[in-house]
Amino acid sequence: MRRAFLKGLFLVFITFQATVSALAQGFLKTDGQQIVDENNNPIIWRGIGLGGWMLQEGYMLGTGGPQHTIEARIEELVGETKKEQFYDAWLANHMRKIDVDSMAAWGYNMIRLPMHYKLFTPPIEE
Repeated sequence: MRRAFLKGLFLVFITFQATVSALAQGFLKTDGQQIVDENNNPIIWRGIGLGGWMLQEGYMLGTGGPQHTIEARIEELVGETKKEQFYDAWLANHMRKIDVDSMAAWGYNMIRLPMHYKLFTPPIEE
C-alpha cells in the first residue's frame, strides 16, 4: 500500500509542477489578499475534489460511515489479503496522470486531495 501511496504522492508533485509551469513559469505569491503570479496577475482558482481516492468518504459511497468502517466491511466480505490487494489497486489506479492531464485540459488548476492519516503513519500495532 505504501508503494501505491508514493506513486500517488508523486502524481500530486507532478501536478503541482505542471500547474506552476502553466502559471507564468514561476511561483505564486500574495499581494495583499490576492494570490498572484510572477507578473502580479491575479490567479483565479478552478478546483476539483478527489474525495474517495486516498480517503474514502462515506457520504460519497452512500455508506455514511468513516474510513475504518468501510475498510472493515470490505475485509468482512473478502478477507484481509484480498482487502489489501483491493486497496493497493485502488490507490494505484483510481487516479492517474492521464486523469490529471484531462482536468488541466478542462481548465482546472487546483486539486483538493483529501488524504487519510494512515497513509503517513504506521499502524499502532507496529
